Amino acid sequence: MTREPREPREIRESRPDHSGLYDGDRYEGDRYDSERYDSERYDVVIVGGGPAGLSAALMLGRARRSVLVLDAGEPRNTPAAHLHGFLSRDGAPPGDLLAAGRREVAGYGVGVRTGRARTAVRDGGLFAVTDDAGRTVRARRLLVTTGFTDELPDVPGLARRWGRDVLHCPYCHGWEVRDAPIGVLSTGPMGVHQALLFRQWTDRLTLLLHTGPRPTEEESEQLAARGIAVVSGEVTGLEITDDRLTGARLGTGEVLPLQALAVAPRAVPGAATAAFLDSLGLAPTEHPSGMGSYLAAGPAGLTDVPGVWVAGNAADLTANVLASAASGSAAAGAINADLVAEDTRRAVRARKDPFSAASEARVCELVAGDRRHGL
Repeated sequence: MTREPREPREIRESRPDHSGLYDGDRYEGDRYDSERYDSERYDVVIVGGGPAGLSAALMLGRARRSVLVLDAGEPRNTPAAHLHGFLSRDGAPPGDLLAAGRREVAGYGVGVRTGRARTAVRDGGLFAVTDDAGRTVRARRLLVTTGFTDELPDVPGLARRWGRDVLHCPYCHGWEVRDAPIGVLSTGPMGVHQALLFRQWTDRLTLLLHTGPRPTEEESEQLAARGIAVVSGEVTGLEITDDRLTGARLGTGEVLPLQALAVAPRAVPGAATAAFLDSLGLAPTEHPSGMGSYLAAGPAGLTDVPGVWVAGNAADLTANVLASAASGSAAAGAINADLVAEDTRRAVRARKDPFSAASEARVCELVAGDRRHGL
């Protein structure tokens, strides 16, 4: 009979046992202290349960922090059947990665709750985060990994093909449409750049100017040198045959044969996300490329709002799944270091003032217990 491998005893015994969603136990320093732990109070609340949020939760859970992930369950890459460029997970369904991540963080006592964060405000030195069900949790630190929403070009039928044969990232989808006739729908200043990128995957490429600017003289020379055709006029619809994209229909009625269409969506916060960010005092910044808006942050995702970090696509519109996960890990390291510094300051103050009101109350509890009110 074979047995499942077990962790070394010293690792099992050193890990805090708060694997439930609302666990009442917590470690503080080297002392186990369950009485002071409020089940609705955490070291860190992470808003967003995608690759960035779960990666951060994994790091913080392993750092023996009490963590809650609040996830609305709307991953940005839901329309895609597979994710690519993630070492050891290339080709996996996006949902499989998230399910595996949830199982892993649960092993370190991280709670994951389904819900949308509506507001987050300061409350007695903590952040009070309220979700769409009216439940409020409190946290010493806050990490925002909500991601943003893709605002697609207004072409009839385009949204229904999004993530299938209407694509945006050649690194994510280029291999699957290699050597196929591909169109690039220009809607802004990045149209030529996107066309030159996709040229790496096929020599059957057409730049559809649609609502984008006409190429400059230099850009026109680049397109011609790479053999990229340029078509003027707006795209009025898509041709679909047997549930496959077969062409783009122009305003003239002409149909350009295609098997994939590359677009450049604008990444913007949805209405609920925008309201949540506003409650925190976080204002998205317009990206200079015209790709949308993002949350500007310093090293490891620290924002201008004290105690608030950001990671994933909310901070970097170009980050793929692997880069988003890495940014969550980096933010988690910075958050834990910040909490360690705060814990140390508190410990030093307590050591210098052993006769504080708090220490006196603890001594009374130990010596007199419930009788102390009658003394």
